[in-house]
Amino acid sequence: MNIFLFLDENTRIHRLDPRTKLVSALILFLLCLCFNHPFYMVFISGGVFLTALWAKALPNFWKLRFILLLLLLFSFVLWPFFVSGPTQWWVWGPFQLSRESVLYGLAMGLRLATFVGIGLIFLSTTRNEELTNGLIRMGVPYPLAFAFSTALRLVPTFAGAGATIIQAQVSRGLDLESGSIFKRLGKFIPQAVPLFIYAIHHANTLAMALESKGFNPQAKRTFYYEPRMKRVDYGVLIFFVFLLLAMLYMRLGLGLGVVVSGRL
Repeated sequence: MNIFLFLDENTRIHRLDPRTKLVSALILFLLCLCFNHPFYMVFISGGVFLTALWAKALPNFWKLRFILLLLLLFSFVLWPFFVSGPTQWWVWGPFQLSRESVLYGLAMGLRLATFVGIGLIFLSTTRNEELTNGLIRMGVPYPLAFAFSTALRLVPTFAGAGATIIQAQVSRGLDLESGSIFKRLGKFIPQAVPLFIYAIHHANTLAMALESKGFNPQAKRTFYYEPRMKRVDYGVLIFFVFLLLAMLYMRLGLGLGVVVSGRL
């Protein structure tokens, strides 16, 4: 089972500098926060999907398709009951449903799914070593960059260990399919014990390995991979900066893309 998200492809997005991809991802996050109207969010989400298609990252989207659908569904169902609007459709005691709240819930679902999609594109096109080096070149202290890259390595490792534990228990007769959804969720709780023990053992092994190699986070380092910004990187950054300024003007200057005022 491949638990790593990086896809070794030779696309233009893969060849971009990691700093360009990191800053572009942050700008895309800000673009998603500009509007709370689903009509505008659809265009942003569509742009992210086309970028994923260009980066050949759709296999990772397919892996997490249920998470993306659940984010969209739960936001669409729950948010309308916590947001009020002038055009009321249904009122029952303290609960009310309005046209604005439904549109807002749909926009929030698209926003959350787009957030995950942006992260998937970034992780699908950027190696862990590239991310670490890019963070260091952006001025992030080495200990912090090292801790962040190590955390990214541990997440798929623990996910793979959890999948192995579940498969081992199922092969021994554990039934995870029968019963209500709450009973099935309860059967997963005991599986957290061996995973917790494995996490402690793995962290201790990693610490001993670093200590045995004389790891010193304050030491001056050289890197085999030396990323350099090219013209295309500067062009991509300029494009996203102008796009962000245009979106901010549409939201703050023209007041477009707002279903419920006072909310992001």
